[in-house]
Amino acid sequence: MIRGVRGATTVEHNSNDGITKATQELLRVMIDRNGIIEDDVASVLFSATPELDDTFPAKAARMMGWTRTALMGFQEADVKHGLPMCVRVLIHWNTDKTIDEIQHVFLHGAVVLRPDLATGDGAEGV
Repeated sequence: MIRGVRGATTVEHNSNDGITKATQELLRVMIDRNGIIEDDVASVLFSATPELDDTFPAKAARMMGWTRTALMGFQEADVKHGLPMCVRVLIHWNTDKTIDEIQHVFLHGAVVLRPDLATGDGAEGV
């Protein structure tokens, strides 16, 4: 079964370092909470809001060693009143976990995107 694992975070500064560190933090929490290994990942989609233009968020996964996985980046729609400085991730993952066992992760300011998943531990998600 292939499942989607969602995550989002906000970035403090539009810089290579800021975008990369925030994206790596998000990926680490998503990976740790769900027990994801690269061999089971079909693909990963990354999006960033328009003002985050200093580097590609997908670069963060490559720097973490995900060198064989299909990664693709997009610019998030420029929606009025949308959350600024936001990176979103969708991992397509082959797993035996049920949909209720999947832990989606929303960090920092991105908690407002899915307050229903907030856990109150600083790294929000199911």
